[in-house]
Amino acid sequence: MPVLYYKIYEHSPEAEWVTFVHGAGGSSSIWFRQIRDFQEHFNVLLIDLRGHGKSKAPLYSKMKRYTFDVIGDEVIEVLDHLGIQKSHFVGISLGTIIIREITERHPDRTTSMILGGAVMKLNVRGKLLLKMGVWLKSVVPYILLYKLFAFIIMPRKTHRESRNLFIREARKLYQKEFIRWFTLASEVNPLLRFFRIKDSGVPTLYIMGEQDHMFLPSISKLVGNHTSSHLHVIADCGHVVNVEQPAVFNKEAIGFMLNNGE
Repeated sequence: MPVLYYKIYEHSPEAEWVTFVHGAGGSSSIWFRQIRDFQEHFNVLLIDLRGHGKSKAPLYSKMKRYTFDVIGDEVIEVLDHLGIQKSHFVGISLGTIIIREITERHPDRTTSMILGGAVMKLNVRGKLLLKMGVWLKSVVPYILLYKLFAFIIMPRKTHRESRNLFIREARKLYQKEFIRWFTLASEVNPLLRFFRIKDSGVPTLYIMGEQDHMFLPSISKLVGNHTSSHLHVIADCGHVVNVEQPAVFNKEAIGFMLNNGE
């Protein structure tokens, strides 16, 4: 049995699968505005990553170091348990890195990637933010750090719902769990550099908010260099595109997947 908690919304036995991967501090509950629309066309698989949501197995307390390949293997373990050979993947924020890492090692398992609020490069502000967090992570309550990060990444009034949703989910983490994930994020630069250079060859749609000041510029540049990648920018929208503009997100993502399925 897989360690991670998962939930299925089935369309039909013959339908393609879509696997949703949330970001750090979130859970599968952030996809509540996607389930109905996606289930009209696909079988939907929601997963809680280790330490998040309902994936709080005692095993994790014994693991001192998290790596993206181990986390990706746990997602694949769920697919194997369910007999899913191939899936579309939909991710948000840090979840997009996990999906890209899975696809790099298992391209035969990925039909297409929908990467919302994608993180493929940290700008100067992002790097300084992480450095500050490394200094403070052991002395400052993690929820205060998380609130600060959420406000810097999603600063506008229109981003309030997204901020509050992620902060609410982050409160369910333990301090040690937050530190493990934070350390993982702070060491991601070499992996992101590789992803920016190498085109996965898998049909990929980046859905970014026009106001995602920290991550949109690097994605715009990346898409210009990767022939398999496409970009849709949502006007008047911040980082968490699936929450702020679910109708647009769902329409663009589903349309892309229907055109790139097998």
